[in-house]
Amino acid sequence: MSQAPVRVSPLIKFGRWSLLVVGIGYGAFHQNRLSKKEEKVRIIEAQQKVVRDAKLAEEKKRAVEAEIRALEELSKPKK
Repeated sequence: MSQAPVRVSPLIKFGRWSLLVVGIGYGAFHQNRLSKKEEKVRIIEAQQKVVRDAKLAEEKKRAVEAEIRALEELSKPKK
């Protein structure tokens, strides 16, 4: 025997639907806010990447020059 479905109060239905709509609205607002914040972070990181890449290139250049000097010292005949 199956029982007849329980009739839900219109007030409860309204409350559920209201909370659902409010939750969706809050989620959209929060997502929009976080997206803007993340975009600002990406711009800052892109600016820092240029500086960081320049420093890394300079360090690499110095390391290569130091290695060349060391190899030249090793290849010189000792007197």
